[in-house]
Amino acid sequence: MAIRISVSLASGKSVEVELPPEAKVSELRHRAEQELATPISYLVTGSGHVLPPHGALHGALADQEEITAIVGQWPKVAASMTAFACVKADGSVEAWGPAKHGGDCSGQVLRNVVKIRSNLGAFAAVRSDGSVATWGSPRDGGDSSSVQARLVDVQEIHSTSCAFAALLGDGSLVTWGDPHSGGDSQEVNDELHDVRQIQANMDSFAVIRADGSAFSWGSASGSSEEIQEQLKEVEMIQVTTAAFAAICKDGHVVTWGNAQNGAKSEHVQGQLKAVQQIQATHAAFAALRSDGAVISWGLGELGGDSSSVEHQLQSVLALQATDGAFCALRADGSVVTWGSKGYGGDSDAVQEQLKEVQAIQATRVAFCALLRSGTVVCWGAPLFGGTTPHAPLCGPVKALQATRSAFAALVEGGEVMCWGAPEEGGDSSGVQEHLHNVAEIQANARGFAALKSDGSVVSWGGGTSPAYDQYLYAMND
Repeated sequence: MAIRISVSLASGKSVEVELPPEAKVSELRHRAEQELATPISYLVTGSGHVLPPHGALHGALADQEEITAIVGQWPKVAASMTAFACVKADGSVEAWGPAKHGGDCSGQVLRNVVKIRSNLGAFAAVRSDGSVATWGSPRDGGDSSSVQARLVDVQEIHSTSCAFAALLGDGSLVTWGDPHSGGDSQEVNDELHDVRQIQANMDSFAVIRADGSAFSWGSASGSSEEIQEQLKEVEMIQVTTAAFAAICKDGHVVTWGNAQNGAKSEHVQGQLKAVQQIQATHAAFAALRSDGAVISWGLGELGGDSSSVEHQLQSVLALQATDGAFCALRADGSVVTWGSKGYGGDSDAVQEQLKEVQAIQATRVAFCALLRSGTVVCWGAPLFGGTTPHAPLCGPVKALQATRSAFAALVEGGEVMCWGAPEEGGDSSGVQEHLHNVAEIQANARGFAALKSDGSVVSWGGGTSPAYDQYLYAMND
């Protein structure tokens, strides 16, 4: 006997869906998405309980029960290394930029798209019926023909640098793309069931299952086989470029991967208790404990050694990172930095201005703090976002985005201001006349795209800064 469920949006619009009791919650969600013509992230019962997508309707919902659909804030614009793709209001997709990195999607049937994801060279779009379309570099996952038959009832898609992993409604996982970047999961396929979370570093995927166990695969150092017995009751996983750090239910931390990139944590294990958050640079981790203290490890020059500021790392609320430095936001609105000076690890020059900080954004080599007043303060590599804009802002800043070498500020009223490497988004003068009534900004490594309130998109940057490349070369020499 079928059961009828009334699914309502916050706007009051509702639809009645009829399904058999053995149907999954994910089926109910897909039907509701189709009827309501909007993407849904969660279904919530009248008592406030979030329905797990893999569970059956029977036992979770009663006939004629009323539930609420929470509309997801999925990115409407996604970016590969040098290309963008945008989901338009009618569910179609527009892509632009070099075709080799996904800038041409003309060969795909892209209708009713509700989510879009990307890696360095390809894009993957999820339609409202749970099917997937891909385009871009075939080796990076732009060609999913080998797994297309399995890509049904897709809930989420994640990516490494050159591969994708799709979570299905039944909790299983499908991977494709470069085998050396996690695109081949055959060795762990038997373990990829009841998956609840996915995380990825440069070339490896890690998953957390419903029972709290975790597994990883991909590059040579990405396997969790050697520490598998320790990966129990895992709640969260963070990554550097080649290492993983898992926070377990009791707050202790398990690390694995490349030792030089943060996998070696024996010397701080005694301090890694009651950990709530972990942030990462290219080769180091920093853990925030429930008491507001911070513990770091990994490559010392890239933030793995915080001994010089240890006495200041108290009452910390949040952490942010560039490729080589950390920034801690404290409860009193001040900040503490450490790591490589060339990556923003030294904030002494602007410390007096860093008061009443609300949020922090980062390029790969600089930080930007958003103050309660709506103004910003920057430090780090001066030419690549580390210099606070000299021109006055046209209003309080609402949000910040960053490419690898530039910042973009969305100002109240829908205006946009940029600074940093001109070629990589720091100069919007060529499109400034169109940057009005902006609702959202997205960024890739080298450019920005602004989604306006009328649904149109304006993009700028997208080039390569020789000065930035020279700066990195000098830093690593």
